[in-house]
Amino acid sequence: MKITADGFDFDFTDAIDVFVFDEKDKTKPGYHDAQMMKAVDLIVELQECYLFVEMKDIFDTDRYTQSQERNPCPRDPCQCPQESSPFKRLKELLKYKFRDTYLFRHAEQKVDKPIRYICLLTFENAFNLHMQKTLQQELPVGRVSRRWQLGFAESCAVVHVAAWNRLFPKWPVRHA
Repeated sequence: MKITADGFDFDFTDAIDVFVFDEKDKTKPGYHDAQMMKAVDLIVELQECYLFVEMKDIFDTDRYTQSQERNPCPRDPCQCPQESSPFKRLKELLKYKFRDTYLFRHAEQKVDKPIRYICLLTFENAFNLHMQKTLQQELPVGRVSRRWQLGFAESCAVVHVAAWNRLFPKWPVRHA
Protein backbone atom coordinates (compact mmCIF):
# COMPACT_ATOMS: atom_id res chain seq x y z
CA MET A 1 0.00 0.00 0.00
CA LYS A 2 1.48 3.30 -1.09
CA ILE A 3 0.93 6.50 0.81
CA THR A 4 2.35 10.01 0.72
CA ALA A 5 2.40 12.08 3.87
CA ASP A 6 4.33 15.11 5.10
CA GLY A 7 6.73 15.04 2.14
CA PHE A 8 7.56 11.31 2.28
CA ASP A 9 6.43 8.55 -0.09
CA PHE A 10 6.08 5.11 1.51
CA ASP A 11 5.29 1.70 0.10
CA PHE A 12 4.19 -0.67 2.84
CA THR A 13 4.16 -3.74 0.62
CA ASP A 14 2.69 -6.17 3.17
CA ALA A 15 0.33 -3.85 5.03
CA ILE A 16 -3.27 -4.74 5.81
CA ASP A 17 -4.08 -1.06 6.23
CA VAL A 18 -2.29 2.30 6.19
CA PHE A 19 -3.85 5.62 7.05
CA VAL A 20 -2.97 9.15 8.08
CA PHE A 21 -3.82 9.23 11.76
CA ASP A 22 -3.44 12.97 12.23
CA GLU A 23 -5.85 13.58 9.35
CA LYS A 24 -7.23 17.13 9.34
CA ASP A 25 -9.91 16.53 6.68
CA LYS A 26 -13.16 15.59 8.45
CA THR A 27 -14.44 13.81 5.34
CA LYS A 28 -11.58 11.25 5.29
CA PRO A 29 -12.09 7.87 7.01
CA GLY A 30 -8.90 8.25 9.09
CA TYR A 31 -10.06 11.49 10.68
CA HIS A 32 -10.34 11.36 14.45
CA ASP A 33 -12.20 14.01 16.34
CA ALA A 34 -9.84 14.36 19.29
CA GLN A 35 -7.77 17.23 17.95
CA MET A 36 -6.71 18.19 21.47
CA MET A 37 -4.58 15.04 21.53
CA LYS A 38 -1.23 14.68 19.84
CA ALA A 39 -1.12 12.11 17.07
CA VAL A 40 1.45 10.22 15.07
CA ASP A 41 1.36 10.81 11.32
CA LEU A 42 0.66 7.27 10.12
CA ILE A 43 -0.69 4.05 11.50
CA VAL A 44 0.23 0.93 9.58
CA GLU A 45 -1.46 -2.36 10.35
CA LEU A 46 0.63 -5.41 9.58
CA GLN A 47 -0.26 -9.04 10.20
CA GLU A 48 1.81 -9.22 13.39
CA CYS A 49 1.82 -5.63 14.71
CA TYR A 50 0.95 -1.98 14.27
CA LEU A 51 3.49 0.63 13.25
CA PHE A 52 3.08 4.12 14.63
CA VAL A 53 5.10 6.31 12.25
CA GLU A 54 6.03 9.93 12.95
CA MET A 55 7.91 12.02 10.38
CA LYS A 56 9.76 15.28 11.01
CA ASP A 57 11.51 17.13 8.22
CA ILE A 58 13.52 19.64 10.23
CA PHE A 59 15.19 22.34 8.19
CA ASP A 60 17.43 23.85 10.87
CA THR A 61 19.18 20.74 12.17
CA ASP A 62 22.09 22.80 13.55
CA ARG A 63 19.75 24.25 16.15
CA TYR A 64 19.45 20.77 17.65
CA THR A 65 22.91 19.36 17.09
CA GLN A 66 25.12 22.33 17.99
CA SER A 67 23.99 22.46 21.59
CA GLN A 68 24.53 18.71 21.84
CA GLU A 69 28.16 19.22 20.85
CA ARG A 70 28.59 22.08 23.32
CA ASN A 71 27.21 20.09 26.23
CA PRO A 72 27.86 16.42 25.62
CA CYS A 73 26.19 14.37 28.30
CA PRO A 74 26.23 10.71 27.32
CA ARG A 75 24.19 9.48 30.26
CA ASP A 76 20.95 11.42 30.26
CA PRO A 77 20.97 14.74 28.42
CA CYS A 78 17.48 15.61 29.57
CA GLN A 79 18.71 15.77 33.16
CA CYS A 80 21.35 18.34 32.27
CA PRO A 81 20.13 21.92 32.68
CA GLN A 82 22.49 23.05 29.91
CA GLU A 83 20.97 20.63 27.43
CA SER A 84 19.34 22.24 24.49
CA SER A 85 15.73 23.01 24.92
CA PRO A 86 15.08 22.22 21.22
CA PHE A 87 16.20 18.61 21.86
CA LYS A 88 14.01 18.34 24.93
CA ARG A 89 11.01 19.88 23.17
CA LEU A 90 11.37 17.51 20.23
CA LYS A 91 11.75 14.53 22.58
CA GLU A 92 8.63 15.55 24.52
CA LEU A 93 6.69 16.02 21.28
CA LEU A 94 7.68 12.58 19.97
CA LYS A 95 6.94 10.97 23.33
CA TYR A 96 3.48 12.48 23.69
CA LYS A 97 2.57 11.79 20.07
CA PHE A 98 3.08 8.10 20.81
CA ARG A 99 1.34 8.19 24.19
CA ASP A 100 -1.72 10.12 23.01
CA THR A 101 -2.06 7.91 19.94
CA TYR A 102 -1.80 4.81 22.13
CA LEU A 103 -4.47 6.21 24.46
CA PHE A 104 -6.76 7.00 21.52
CA ARG A 105 -6.31 3.53 20.01
CA HIS A 106 -6.82 1.93 23.44
CA ALA A 107 -10.14 3.78 23.76
CA GLU A 108 -11.06 2.44 20.32
CA GLN A 109 -10.09 -1.06 21.53
CA LYS A 110 -7.52 -1.27 18.74
CA VAL A 111 -4.38 -2.23 20.61
CA ASP A 112 -4.79 -5.92 19.91
CA LYS A 113 -1.27 -6.35 18.48
CA PRO A 114 2.17 -5.21 19.58
CA ILE A 115 3.01 -1.62 18.63
CA ARG A 116 6.30 -0.51 17.14
CA TYR A 117 7.12 3.19 17.04
CA ILE A 118 9.27 4.55 14.22
CA CYS A 119 10.34 8.19 14.02
CA LEU A 120 11.67 9.27 10.64
CA LEU A 121 13.77 12.40 11.21
CA THR A 122 16.08 14.33 8.90
CA PHE A 123 19.00 14.34 11.34
CA GLU A 124 22.29 12.47 11.15
CA ASN A 125 22.66 9.06 12.72
CA ALA A 126 24.35 10.17 15.97
CA PHE A 127 21.50 12.52 16.83
CA ASN A 128 18.89 9.90 15.94
CA LEU A 129 20.57 7.26 18.12
CA HIS A 130 20.70 9.73 21.01
CA MET A 131 16.98 10.52 20.55
CA GLN A 132 16.12 6.82 20.22
CA LYS A 133 17.86 5.92 23.47
CA THR A 134 16.12 8.74 25.31
CA LEU A 135 12.68 7.83 23.93
CA GLN A 136 13.16 4.14 24.73
CA GLN A 137 13.77 5.06 28.37
CA GLU A 138 10.85 7.42 28.69
CA LEU A 139 8.05 5.64 26.82
CA PRO A 140 8.98 2.90 28.24
CA VAL A 141 9.87 0.44 25.49
CA GLY A 142 9.84 -3.29 26.12
CA ARG A 143 9.18 -2.91 29.84
CA VAL A 144 5.87 -3.56 31.53
CA SER A 145 4.58 -3.14 35.01
CA ARG A 146 3.68 -6.34 36.86
CA ARG A 147 0.10 -5.02 36.93
CA TRP A 148 -0.27 -4.37 33.19
CA GLN A 149 -2.25 -6.78 31.05
CA LEU A 150 -1.00 -5.20 27.82
CA GLY A 151 2.41 -4.10 26.64
CA PHE A 152 3.01 -0.48 25.70
CA ALA A 153 5.65 -0.01 23.04
CA GLU A 154 7.39 -3.13 21.80
CA SER A 155 10.15 -1.15 20.09
CA CYS A 156 11.17 2.36 19.16
CA ALA A 157 13.46 3.33 16.30
CA VAL A 158 14.60 6.81 15.28
CA VAL A 159 16.07 6.83 11.78
CA HIS A 160 16.77 8.97 8.74
CA VAL A 161 15.68 7.98 5.21
CA ALA A 162 18.80 5.95 4.36
CA ALA A 163 18.63 4.04 7.64
CA TRP A 164 14.91 3.41 7.17
CA ASN A 165 15.53 1.88 3.73
CA ARG A 166 18.40 -0.22 5.07
CA LEU A 167 16.51 -1.47 8.15
CA PHE A 168 13.07 -1.87 6.57
CA PRO A 169 13.62 -2.91 2.94
CA LYS A 170 10.03 -4.21 2.68
CA TRP A 171 8.73 -0.68 3.23
CA PRO A 172 10.79 1.67 1.03
CA VAL A 173 10.53 5.39 1.68
CA ARG A 174 11.52 8.34 -0.45
CA HIS A 175 11.79 11.97 0.58
CA ALA A 176 9.59 13.80 -1.92
